[in-house]
Amino acid sequence: AGTVSCKVGALPHKLIESNRTMMTIPRRFRFRFLALALALAITAGGVLGASLEKEQQVKTILTRMEADCLAFRDEIEAAYSQRCSTDTLNQCARGSYNDCTSTFPNQICMDPSELVIQQCGDGRSCNALWDKSISTVAFPAALAQGEGNNPTDNELVETVCYTRHAEDYMVQKYEDDSAFWAQFGTSPSWSYFGAHNGMFRQVPATLANVCGKYDPRLRPWYVAASSGPKDVVIVIDTSGSMDEYGRMRLAIEAATTIVMMLTVADRVAIVPFSDSARILGGDGATLIRATNENKQKIVNAIKGLSANGSTNFYEAFARTFDALDTTIRQESTTGCNIAVLFLTDGQITEGPGSDAVISLVNEQTANLSTRYGRKTVVFTFSLGLNADTTTTKQIACATGGIFTQVDDYALGGDLVTIMSSYFKLFALGLGEGDNDDFTAWVEPYQFFTEGKPGTTVSAPVYDRTVDPPLFLGVVGIDFLMTALEEVLGESATSSTMLDRFVLLSTAQCPAINLTECQLDALRYLGGGEEATCGRCSSGSSSGYPGIVPTECRGVSDLPRNLWDNNDMEGKEYHERACCEIGEAVPSDQCTGPRGFGAAGNLSTGAIIGIAIGIIILGLGVCCCCYFS
Repeated sequence: AGTVSCKVGALPHKLIESNRTMMTIPRRFRFRFLALALALAITAGGVLGASLEKEQQVKTILTRMEADCLAFRDEIEAAYSQRCSTDTLNQCARGSYNDCTSTFPNQICMDPSELVIQQCGDGRSCNALWDKSISTVAFPAALAQGEGNNPTDNELVETVCYTRHAEDYMVQKYEDDSAFWAQFGTSPSWSYFGAHNGMFRQVPATLANVCGKYDPRLRPWYVAASSGPKDVVIVIDTSGSMDEYGRMRLAIEAATTIVMMLTVADRVAIVPFSDSARILGGDGATLIRATNENKQKIVNAIKGLSANGSTNFYEAFARTFDALDTTIRQESTTGCNIAVLFLTDGQITEGPGSDAVISLVNEQTANLSTRYGRKTVVFTFSLGLNADTTTTKQIACATGGIFTQVDDYALGGDLVTIMSSYFKLFALGLGEGDNDDFTAWVEPYQFFTEGKPGTTVSAPVYDRTVDPPLFLGVVGIDFLMTALEEVLGESATSSTMLDRFVLLSTAQCPAINLTECQLDALRYLGGGEEATCGRCSSGSSSGYPGIVPTECRGVSDLPRNLWDNNDMEGKEYHERACCEIGEAVPSDQCTGPRGFGAAGNLSTGAIIGIAIGIIILGLGVCCCCYFS
């Protein structure tokens, strides 16, 4: 039927590049194709001595996880179709539990055989409360500014309300999965939905360690499912003017966050520029895979950037496209879409002018398309009132990207959110056609709560009744790597385990086929009419159906208090969550492991012990001095 390349080092890339052939295979047979490719990769590389039977068990586990994720997606999409119903809104008031301030109706201290929360103890006598019969809801603190920790944005309130319809499914699925995971010596883990507006609902219900900090939109599982595999180049202006208004610090924070949001399916490079430009990461000439290890190396390099010199746009883009071309020629690419994020606060002060820069970008994006079939989108961000807006906007418009002007006084922590919004454009391409059943995996990582390695499978969620489908958010399902370790007898952190997730994560490249009007709608959402390219002038959000969600009628009927209770408001984590095994209420005897409270503070007993020790030590020193 064809020829298979057995060059081990190139195999993942060959599989990626064969994606276009795979797209011609009926969707119901594609996983079989991928499973065959995975088996070939393992055999060709001599990766494991595991038997075919063991590999079949792995395939069963991963296939089940993907199917569960897509079924969960369907439940959220069905729930969204009821968001404006009278029942949805009437039953929503005081119908949810806050992950920071609520007590739960059927809470119990976790059985340590299922889970141990290290912030409360080692599981021998203390653990944390949870409730498997309900879900909890969370928001970033900036979104919950209303009375009683309620959101004030109408769409956020609607999202809390309609996702309640999926709660029974989430709870029942967790219960049903217990028997399946028990055969591998583990338990089911969390399932959750992260909405595009920042709302987060999960089962089982647990209490947040730090209130208002978690934003699902900044997590790798969310970005992976909403944008697919991609090559990302972040271009950062480091000229002298970036020292003003704290712009350099904000740019470093934003770039760091964006890098950490990427997954093993992505490739990444950083191009800092002033008089000249260079590449951070890898060999200094190409993009590198966004593994956890590589991301940390790049972040360390980003943190060392400082502002100095003039502003040379041409050199920045020339070095960017050189890196992309070299990466593709060396077969070190994802083979999917390319995103260039260009951040500047100034005008061109060195090198060729605006016309030459625009010409270079147009020529190079056309070259990548013609020679390699790669779509390149440039997103430009202009910081401050003195920043260039003409050149940067023309570049974004010419490449099908988005231009955003950011006022210094409005920056705050918003630059991270503004720059990370690039994946919204890619998300619109994942909602239809061959991308219908797209799922994404992330590299195994340490779960914060358990301190054990796990991974997440996720899928984008849409309102598919409009064209293009409206992106609603991402569903995710966690699972501990215990099951795969049990089957294969290998560590979750091994290179061969990583190879599996690389293949799963890069199996499908999303197509982006948006009209100019749809692109202008996205630009309007980000920056109003001034950010649009004039290709589909509308003047109001109502002129962009499918991009901007319509409000439910009778907004005045929306509930203003979503929480069943706020009994735990104002309390520290250990006061809200830490409990003695077998009990159903918090305990002041459980303040965290090794004498430390959940927030890292010393417990009262530890403080007394240290104080006594200091007194004894002091007396000893005095005695020594006296008798010496």
